[in-house]
Amino acid sequence: MITVAGAGDDYLSWAVCAALVIGGLTTVIQARKVGRIGAGYILVMGSTAAFLAVSVTALEQGGPAMLATLIIASALVQFVLAARMALLRRIFTPTVAGTVLLLIPVSLSPVIVRKLGEVPPDVSPGAGPVIAGVTLLVMILIPLRSSGALRLWAPAIGIAAGCLTARLGFGMYDTSPVAEAAWIGLPKLAYPGIDLSFRPEFWALLPSFIMVTLVGALDTLGDAIAIQRVSWRKPRAIDFRSIQGAISADGVGNLLSGLAGTVPNTTYGMSISVAELTGVAARRIGVCVGLVFVSLAFLPKVISVIVAIPGPVVAAYYIIIAALIFIFGMKILVQEGLDFRKGLVVGVAFWIGLAFQLDWVYPERFQGIWAELLGNGMTVGGFTVILLAMFEELMGGRRSRLKTRITPGIWSEIDEFMVKFAARKGWGEEMEHRLRAVGEETVQILTRGKEDEGGSARRLLVIAGSDGDAADLEFLATTDEANIEDQLVMLSEGAPSVGEETPLRLLRHYASSIRHQQYHDIDVLLIRVDGSAQPGSGID
Repeated sequence: MITVAGAGDDYLSWAVCAALVIGGLTTVIQARKVGRIGAGYILVMGSTAAFLAVSVTALEQGGPAMLATLIIASALVQFVLAARMALLRRIFTPTVAGTVLLLIPVSLSPVIVRKLGEVPPDVSPGAGPVIAGVTLLVMILIPLRSSGALRLWAPAIGIAAGCLTARLGFGMYDTSPVAEAAWIGLPKLAYPGIDLSFRPEFWALLPSFIMVTLVGALDTLGDAIAIQRVSWRKPRAIDFRSIQGAISADGVGNLLSGLAGTVPNTTYGMSISVAELTGVAARRIGVCVGLVFVSLAFLPKVISVIVAIPGPVVAAYYIIIAALIFIFGMKILVQEGLDFRKGLVVGVAFWIGLAFQLDWVYPERFQGIWAELLGNGMTVGGFTVILLAMFEELMGGRRSRLKTRITPGIWSEIDEFMVKFAARKGWGEEMEHRLRAVGEETVQILTRGKEDEGGSARRLLVIAGSDGDAADLEFLATTDEANIEDQLVMLSEGAPSVGEETPLRLLRHYASSIRHQQYHDIDVLLIRVDGSAQPGSGID
């Protein structure tokens, strides 16, 4: 990106060093958490190609200083998104995240093709597929046939095998830059500063930076969900507090990138793939990876070794990463439940993203910055799925709402609300009974073990909507309880004791599905009551 914009070698050296340091620090923050910042899982942070187009334009029009200001301004959007994620829960959903994960391999495909073709002119064009094939074969066969320590080293062994093939078979691995590089060194100080003139070019590019930042947040959302799935030994409910922390850490990384005058960063999906491939997801690994990144910033010789890896070897590694990310996206979508509407949204968004990525949609009509933005399948597909989710939300019909406080007499208020809602929808006595039962058991779960002090009762918002013969209920309150979804799983597995079991068992009996989304400062309990199903048939 920097070389394309012609920003100079000194700035390039500074930007690479600063990007490695910031990527390492934010990787450590993601793994260990600092307050509410960080996911608490292995999420490797690094420079992202999503900002490539807009960053090149910013460098060409305003230089590194204006780029730094744009990155800082767009980073603030991530903090707002993380803080208000509960309010945006119907838009930034696992369905949206899964779709974005499906589109990441689509966006990677041009890079893979380009890397496969990175063969010197004096070498046979067939060298690329052969080297990539050897690398890919080793990376696949080791995990399929081995386990334990050998499986952990599968990616490194595959890369080494590819480099040996390139060196011995085709003479492609040039080690002369490695020999010339110093062992320890610092880049020249080329800090660009921050441009606070806010010229017209800044305001023209700011919307594009915000748009790409939102796409990066969606990428982080998908990665945060996927790494949770990989890290847990048994299926558990998604921890949305961890997702908020991941997006906040992403914002910290971009803020530091802007202040340091380097390129933006984001979470790398490859960390999820590597965790799945190796079976290792301990947080201390994330800390070690972060410290390695920081160390690499001051080890020019090691960086030269990595930079010298032949393109076809990198392409094979990317193929493994892309394949695993695609499967993670499918798992998230399947676990969330793909009904007709969700399937339609995912399918349309995926194919629109694919079409724009492959320039199938009137490429001659999109020029300049729009050609770059709309040429990224993840950008187009990500915003398509968001817009479709917003449209579905707006067309979902009017919902009934009840704002109250959790007090000893709340049950009668909830019961009356359920009766009126059932009557407004024209449902019979049986459905009314189910709704009232769900309301009663939910209130008992929310109030168990809670003694309000000083007369300040907790607030409760109940939202009720309909979907054909089914009712979708939302209970929003603050609670310190364990996740109700996980408690229900423990009940199904025959756990000896899970708090007060009776309300949980009755709630599971009457509800067809239960989702508990825990955010910082607020919990959202999503309960679906299907009038056409037998009680207890949906989640037992």
